[in-house]
Order: sequence, then structure tokens, then C-alpha cells
Amino acid sequence: MDKSVLIFLAIPVFYALMIIEFTYGVIIKKNTYRLNDTFVSISIGLISRFPVILNLGFNTLIFSLAATTFNLKLLPLDSWVTWVVGFVLYDLTYYVQHRLHHEIKLLWATHIVHHHGEEFNLSTALRQTSTGWLWKWMFYIPMIVIGVPAEVFITVGGLNLLYQFWVHTEHIPKLGFIEKIFVTPSNHRVHHAKNPEYIDANYGGVFILWDRMFGTYIEEKENIKPVYGTVKALESWNPIWANIEVFYNMLLDSIRTKKWSDKIKVWYAPTYWRPDDVAKEYPSKPLNLQTKYNPKISTTSKIYVVVQMIGIMFISNALFSQISTLSYQEIAVVSIILTLIPTLTGIYMQNNANALLAISIFSLTCIGLILWSNLFPVNSLITQAALILMLINLSFVSIHSINGSYVGPENIQQKV
Repeated sequence: MDKSVLIFLAIPVFYALMIIEFTYGVIIKKNTYRLNDTFVSISIGLISRFPVILNLGFNTLIFSLAATTFNLKLLPLDSWVTWVVGFVLYDLTYYVQHRLHHEIKLLWATHIVHHHGEEFNLSTALRQTSTGWLWKWMFYIPMIVIGVPAEVFITVGGLNLLYQFWVHTEHIPKLGFIEKIFVTPSNHRVHHAKNPEYIDANYGGVFILWDRMFGTYIEEKENIKPVYGTVKALESWNPIWANIEVFYNMLLDSIRTKKWSDKIKVWYAPTYWRPDDVAKEYPSKPLNLQTKYNPKISTTSKIYVVVQMIGIMFISNALFSQISTLSYQEIAVVSIILTLIPTLTGIYMQNNANALLAISIFSLTCIGLILWSNLFPVNSLITQAALILMLINLSFVSIHSINGSYVGPENIQQKV
């Protein structure tokens, strides 16, 4: 069970709306896009699809078991009531699981990737977790057990996710009475803000009613501008690190603390909690509402990043459109390539001295796989696009080696 088909069909619309939003922001001189932040948002969104198409985890097995063995069949597929109940019940379930993902550290470890972005625009909606398959399924099992048909579950789940795309924008003001019923850009800006006045609020997917009912609603205030990102800033453009950072830090805290009960509590405690001895020896950085992570790179490097972004968008679209004709091995190899391209590019945007060497080795390896491994037909659209992108990478590295294009690691912060 998955809503990937609906998401795949919506991807061209997502990109078109992002271009419109960017153009509008430039025209009114209120641009909310930044190349590095947008590149990572798109990359994380693409990477989040790979665990699904590779069928990682056991979601399909669990849902199938619930649908066939424990299904109470209370809701018939041919009734409009089933669709209404399914839609509302899905959104209520989404509220519960979303709220718990903000309150329990282990769950937060999978969800935090959606909140790392320090800009708020439509590309932010694409920042979806690649580790959510570990336990998100458990929240939706009751819907299957009571008899919500698979067709209804998949459709309402997809519609719920699609709805949430448009609320990630700063350009739409408050919408009057609609604010009282539905999730809107205004109250979702509050959800993404790290200001102490806004933290941990507005968890609804479609309906804001749940937040109003359960006491988690906070209204956007005119005198408090939302500042986006996480309390503990990621300060990285590496999409893989974005997905594992909290897991890594929990593991470190668990190893470092001397108290055995705290070694376990680290994993299920509230998101802000750390063992006293560890917090004292390894204090967290104070909340920063004044600056954004923004390492400077040259204009040439920015062009390179844009090319990489277009490349991964084109190759991933070709992958999704041809997926039924590809073997599992081919899908896995392309998924790995499409994960490594933005990862190496992200490391490069951080002005890492070893990034260009890594890009060179990666590009040469890919060219070798394409030309001599027989993993892919040479005339395949995916193969040709990947080959062109790798040749561009090598050309860029050569030009960089001759002329140099780094600005340097200084000035990595930008005032909000």
C-alpha cells in the first residue's frame, strides 16, 4: 500500500508551482528561495521515495496481514460514507502520529528532516523523511483493521499529503474563517517556526480542528515573525546526514551517559531531553534566531549546483516513468546514484576540501559502470542522462582545478 502514484503524477505540478512562487517572490522583491536550501529540499524529497520503490521494511507485509486476517470489514468500498470517514479518520490519525513525532525523540529522529529548512517555501514541502517507514505504519494499522478498504486508504492518504504542499509558503496571508477549520499557510508557518512563542503547535494535516480541540493551536502573530528551522540547527547540506543526525546524537548520548536508565531513556524521552551528565559535559548550542547557515560559493559553483539539481530531477523522473520496465537491481543502482549525487554536491556546497576529489572518483566510477558493466542499456534515457551529468562533473572539476571557484569556508552565516 502506497500513495507514490499520486505523488509521482503531482511532481510536475509541484515543480511548476515552485517556479511560479519563485518568480512571484522576485517580482515583488520578497524572494523566499535560496539555492542551497532549495537544492537540499528537492534532493531529500527525491531520496525519500527510494525506500518505498525498493520496498524496504515490512510495511506491505503488515498492511496485507491486517487487511486479510484482522479486517473487521465495517466500511464497504461502494459507500460514499466510507470515503468521508476514511478521509477524516486519516487526518485524525495523521494529527496523532505527527504530534507524537514532535514529542518522542526516537520518532522525532525520523521527522526532523522535514523541519531542517531555514527557508519556508513550496520546496520545503518536499523535505520528507527517508526513515519514516520504520514505524509510521503502526499508527495507520487501526484504519485497516476496522475495514477502511485499501483503495480508500491509499487515495485519502495521497490527497492528505498533496493538500499539505500548498501550505508551505510565506506569500499567502491569513484566510479569515478558513483558519478556524483548515490547515493554512499562516498556521503552518507557526508549525515550522522555532521561535519559543511558536514551538510545538499546529500538527494537523488538512484540518486545524484537531489542534483547536486538543489544545495545540497557536495563531500566527503580526508582531512575531516566524524564524524557520530546528532549535538545534543542522548546519549541513548533506541529505544523508540530515536523515541520520538525531539517531547519531542519541547513540552518542546513550554511550556517554553513565546512568543505565538514561542510556535507555535517551531513545523515548521528550525531544529536548538529554542526560544531565552528558548535557553538562557536551552542552547544546543555544537557540539562534539571528542567523542562517549559508556558506558562500562562487557564481561558477552555483551554476554547477543548478546543473546537478536539473540532472537529478531529470534522471529521477525518467526512473519513475520507466520503473515498471526495470529490474530491482537496476532500480537499486539508480537510487544509489541519485542519492550520492546530491550528497556529494551538498558536501561541495559546504566548501569541503575533499569534495572535488570525491566527485571525480564517483563520476569516473559511474562512467565505468555505464560503459562496461552492462547494468543498463547504453541507449536508455537514464543511462544517457547519467553519462552526460558525469561528464559535466569531470569538466567542472577540471575547470575548477585550473581556475579555482571556492569562496572559502568563512562567512557561513547569514543574518535572518
